[in-house]
Amino acid sequence: MLALFVTIKVKPGSEADFEAVAMKLVAAVNANEPGCKLYALSRSEQASTYHFMERYVDQDAVAAHRASEHFKTLGREMGQYIDGGSTILRLTEV
Repeated sequence: MLALFVTIKVKPGSEADFEAVAMKLVAAVNANEPGCKLYALSRSEQASTYHFMERYVDQDAVAAHRASEHFKTLGREMGQYIDGGSTILRLTEV
């Protein structure tokens, strides 16, 4: 299993808009990606900071996620609310 922990800072005041789009992505991933075993959004205690927790069966499932139309479309839509880039921690389950 592969896991990703993605940290995203959003522009202050855009939290609700970001969450609305991000939750559409969460729903689409969970409904359409059998190789993804966990895809969840969490709000951090730090202001305007969110975390995606992702768990995939293998690298092919990660690649399928990145290539999916819902990821491309909703990712672009989320981009307008993001303040800077994201930080991605890649993990391999033991």
